[in-house]
Amino acid sequence: MDVADRTTGTSHVRDDLAERCQKLFQDFLEEFQVDGEEKYLPEVQELIRPERNTLSVSYQDVESYNSQLSTLIQEEYYRVFPYLCRAVRNFARDRGQVPPTKEFYVSFTDLPTRHKIRELTSQKIGTLLRISGQVVRTHPVHPELVTGTFICLDCQTVIKDVEQQFKYTQPTVCRNPVCQNRTRFMLDINKSRYVDFQKVRIQETQAELPRGSIPRSVEIILRAEAVEQAQAGDKCDFTGTLIVVPDVAQLSTPGQRAESSGRQTAGDGYESEGVRGLKALGVRDLTYRLAFLACSVQATNPRFGGKDLDGDDVTAETIKKQMTDQEWQKIYQMSKDKNLYQNMINSIFPTIHGNDEVKRGVLLMLFGGVPKVTTEKTNLRGDINICIVGDPSTAKSQILKHIEEFSIRAVYTSGKASSAAGLTAAVVKDEESSEFVIEAGALMLADNGVCCIDEFDKMDPKDQVAIHEAMEQQTISITKAGVKASLNARTSILAAANPIGGRYDRTKSLKHNLNMSAPIMSRFDLFFILVDDCNEVTDYAIARRIVDLHSRLGEAVERIYSVDEVQRYITFARQFKPTISKEAQDFIVEQYKHLRERDATSMARSAWRITVRQLESMIRLSEAMARLYCQDEVQPKHVKEAFRLLNKSIIRVETPDVQFDDEEEQQEDMDVDAESGTQGSHPTGMVNGHVGDDSHKTAGDKSKSKLRLTYDEYESMARHLTTTLRIAENRAGDDDTGMRRSDLLNQYLKDIEDQIETEEDLAEKKTLVDKVLDRLINKDHVILALKEWGESEEGYTPSEDEDPFLVVHPNFVID
Repeated sequence: MDVADRTTGTSHVRDDLAERCQKLFQDFLEEFQVDGEEKYLPEVQELIRPERNTLSVSYQDVESYNSQLSTLIQEEYYRVFPYLCRAVRNFARDRGQVPPTKEFYVSFTDLPTRHKIRELTSQKIGTLLRISGQVVRTHPVHPELVTGTFICLDCQTVIKDVEQQFKYTQPTVCRNPVCQNRTRFMLDINKSRYVDFQKVRIQETQAELPRGSIPRSVEIILRAEAVEQAQAGDKCDFTGTLIVVPDVAQLSTPGQRAESSGRQTAGDGYESEGVRGLKALGVRDLTYRLAFLACSVQATNPRFGGKDLDGDDVTAETIKKQMTDQEWQKIYQMSKDKNLYQNMINSIFPTIHGNDEVKRGVLLMLFGGVPKVTTEKTNLRGDINICIVGDPSTAKSQILKHIEEFSIRAVYTSGKASSAAGLTAAVVKDEESSEFVIEAGALMLADNGVCCIDEFDKMDPKDQVAIHEAMEQQTISITKAGVKASLNARTSILAAANPIGGRYDRTKSLKHNLNMSAPIMSRFDLFFILVDDCNEVTDYAIARRIVDLHSRLGEAVERIYSVDEVQRYITFARQFKPTISKEAQDFIVEQYKHLRERDATSMARSAWRITVRQLESMIRLSEAMARLYCQDEVQPKHVKEAFRLLNKSIIRVETPDVQFDDEEEQQEDMDVDAESGTQGSHPTGMVNGHVGDDSHKTAGDKSKSKLRLTYDEYESMARHLTTTLRIAENRAGDDDTGMRRSDLLNQYLKDIEDQIETEEDLAEKKTLVDKVLDRLINKDHVILALKEWGESEEGYTPSEDEDPFLVVHPNFVID
């Protein structure tokens, strides 16, 4: 039977199908039971509270109750949705006192199939769908007019419940038969109904994106309790329907208005415009676009990789409840594995040979330290930042790619192709509302995850500066276009960089090998240097691994634990908040003192100063080690491994080969005859002469081969010499000071006489010791050469003593 509509004077046809669906759905709510109890009764009673209005229903429950009803809801969702909401309202009113004006909504979860954004076509309009994507932009929450109450300005008649069609919709005509007003209406704000409304933009994830395609995006409309459920960077599932909405932005474009008005007028007897491409087909006249009306928002995978991964409400207990008994047993077995450290890195990087130190550092980065907030509300980060520097073809990018695919929430970007706004956040203008909104960049999208930045050294300096704040304070502050905001960027940064010139120069320190500023370098917890050395054993092993990988593909990959098992374990272990034991505290302080002393008295120029940032790095790495073994307390053994990693990183940075390159000697070589071998003013001139003879015999040209020592050998010789000098000083007391240079040289040669077999060995060792002494005196200033004063006509002057007394610098501490 038709029901007359007093608003417009037209009649509405009763929708028998939708009404039958409403009755079936109400029966489902009343009759569906789990373990003998009504499942949805407690949830509906919750809806009586003023702040609640949405009932969440599992689609699987509806399907198990009545497959015909579930099919009808899925195929005709947009048509029957108002009737489903009425069923919830009737069910709630039968169970308690509900205000008559309160609106109720229903949301569905657990849909069996998930669609990609590219699969949204016009055929799916109006059906119930579940789509997934990554949130890249969120708009502020606004009140949306659902049904309006209007007052006719001509006759003051009140017209109630005018439904809004995704835009401001007035009554078509006044319901008073005498008044024929069609345009002059005023909205009665107090009697109209509103609902929370938020617009969100999602786009395809990197894994779904076909090669060579630009990621597609779609606008999501969220209402009622679904608002503020998704934040920028979250990977979420949205359940709802595809709808067609008026394209307000296109209608309001100035060019469109001019074009439409120009088409209607003709000038000088000719048509104003001819047929131009697809305009003749009406393409420019399309004023509708697709949007997605969502009723529920959920993490794409709430167990692993969901948006609530590191939320305040997630604990080890809640994660344990989401696991099966078998999965939980596996985690327990892994935590008891004595070789867990090595097995984990083999499982994460099965196709990369060697570089175990880098793998260990990256593994600890995935576990992370414990973030803390001081009493002054200062945030101390727990995330670990790592930089991998190395020659080409040392698997830097492969490590980054592995982490991007493995890590739960990771973003991969390249340095040169990223701008400052693309890395942090951009302020853009919304097409419809013309308000400024924040669009997330890579660091925001990787919040609570890992941001992998390749070609880090190729970034422009101004773009590198943009991530200063994100790396230490873990926030992004924006003040532009009237928007002042501080955004979260709680992310670990894994950067890969090439040295200047493409190859790492061992003779220079790290800061001279890298195109990076000192502030950026100090914010990295670990630096790893990968040098492509020629080594027969290593080269053979790498070649075997690569050939196996190419010939057998999947068969060559051997994992101790599967990817899912490692992800589960990391997710569970990250819930631990280990505290530092008293023994570990003392050990950390002792090791930090040791690092500072070595830095102050280091004989090689270090890449950066050892500061409290390195102390905090040691604490974070120690906490990550404790998390690795699922322990609540940091033990000294954890600190020891953290110190070893940090020390390895710093030593590799600080210890290039020591090269003795005396330009003056080379100049003398060019000026004097090769056979006259006395060069230099030391009493060891005969030694240098011997080297001169050797060079004359071995090479006919004027250039001389440079002497080179590894840093460890240089440090060993320097320690031997300084210890000998210090002992001599202690023996002498106040009577004498130090040793003569020649005596020290002879004493050193006597100490190592078992290493000298031939006369050539003796000459070479003498030359080497002489060079080391020169460097210790003139460059490192570890040893002081005392000058003697003699009398002359002008008074006391320093004598030209070729064999001075040597003493160790008073501030130098021997390890």
